[in-house]
Amino acid sequence: MRRSLSRKRHLSDPSAAGDRGRHFGPSLAYSPVSREQVEKLVEAALEILGETGVRFEPGTEADALLSGAGCTVRDDGVVRIPPEVVRATLASCAKSVRLWSRDGTRFLEIDDRHTWFFPGMTCIKVYDLETGEPRDSTREDLALITRIADGLPNIDGMCVACKDVANSNLMGEIGEFSCMAENTTKPLEYLCEYSRSLEAAIAMAAAIRGSREALAEKPYFLQIVTPLPVNFARTHIEQIIIAARAGVPVSVGTLAIGGASSPITIAGCIAHCLATDFAAMVLGQLARPGAFCIGSSNGYFMEAATGGIGSNTQLMLGEQLICQVRRELGLPSFTGIGGEAKSRRFNQDAVWEISTLMTQQFFTRPATCDYLGSLDQGITFSLHALLFCDDMVGMLRTLWKGAIIDDEHLAAGVVREVGPFGNFLGHVHTASHCRSANWPSAYFGANEPVSTSGKPDRDLFARIDDDLRKRLAAPPPEPMSADLRAQLDDIQLQYGREPA
Repeated sequence: MRRSLSRKRHLSDPSAAGDRGRHFGPSLAYSPVSREQVEKLVEAALEILGETGVRFEPGTEADALLSGAGCTVRDDGVVRIPPEVVRATLASCAKSVRLWSRDGTRFLEIDDRHTWFFPGMTCIKVYDLETGEPRDSTREDLALITRIADGLPNIDGMCVACKDVANSNLMGEIGEFSCMAENTTKPLEYLCEYSRSLEAAIAMAAAIRGSREALAEKPYFLQIVTPLPVNFARTHIEQIIIAARAGVPVSVGTLAIGGASSPITIAGCIAHCLATDFAAMVLGQLARPGAFCIGSSNGYFMEAATGGIGSNTQLMLGEQLICQVRRELGLPSFTGIGGEAKSRRFNQDAVWEISTLMTQQFFTRPATCDYLGSLDQGITFSLHALLFCDDMVGMLRTLWKGAIIDDEHLAAGVVREVGPFGNFLGHVHTASHCRSANWPSAYFGANEPVSTSGKPDRDLFARIDDDLRKRLAAPPPEPMSADLRAQLDDIQLQYGREPA
């Protein structure tokens, strides 16, 4: 039982090329607007970049790169990027990449035809498993969440689910990458405040691979860069350039807030998000032509009554729009907003919100969905919510398989054989297909205590908690060698010292 809970491997076999994560097939992604309207959104983003401009903090290598490409670079950092420069970037950038496991034997196909699921990200609190109350998160919490995620069948990789709050410095941030690498064999997503942390992560990943060249050939992690809307600080500029040149895949995106940092209308906010994305992608291509550097902004919206972030309908419509735009451009989307909730605890409010936003992934089909387990406006991480999300992913993947329409499944011959007075219960056709298109839910269906089942009447939280306690006792993932562990420790010490 423990082995099945913790060590099943679900990354793609290289020969299968990522079949498990495919979301295309019998059903189509949802496209809420026409192609003409998609082009109008793209044109609006190009107009922002070409006329209003985007700010890159001055004094970095970006000044010369952008100027040399024909952009207008002002002394205050405002850069106007001509439409033809952006169009060239959209045509030349890499549109897919493989993200490999720690041992380099399995991969996730990151493109516009697969969807992968990650816990995250960067919560500063966790719900204590003994008291149930939120408290500051620690490195040990990140290690525990990572080990649990390693054993979940529908979680494909690991992100920085929570921060090491007591060590909110360069050394602590580098330690978060090391912690994830030690506690899962699945691929990683990483994000950091310091450019030096990224350099350390690249050095660690290269040690794991054996060389920097091997890392570029089989990337182990995807770097997430999070600028402000149309405004790139020095660290964001440096991270884009460093990662692109190292062959590390990059996702660059802002969380725009409509009505505050972006226009409050859905179309206006999405155009603003796209302008940020395109600017980042231009810089990535200038740093290394052909790099996988993809914009990943998504829009949230201010609630007029309170000034807080709210309005799930606008949030969902905005994601539908921006995912369609990226599909039309052949780009993967990293805007999967499922798996998170504003609810302060994992309760009925959280279940409704997670279920609603996770179900939307069936229609929008982003390349990654990165917020599984995040509650309380992204402040607090919940293992119970993560396990619930894992089950919801199983539902999505069952739906993405679709229904097969052929002679065997239409079963006309079986209907003739049984006739209008018979039943199908004992027929071999029923036995052959009774588990097809079935969602083997961990907590619902056959595992749900309905009145006729004779099972104890335990609610959803209790059923998930029972499962979590079993997983907490499961063995850890395959350990690193002592030599590799020592190399990562040395790298952390080397890069973790504050520059003089």
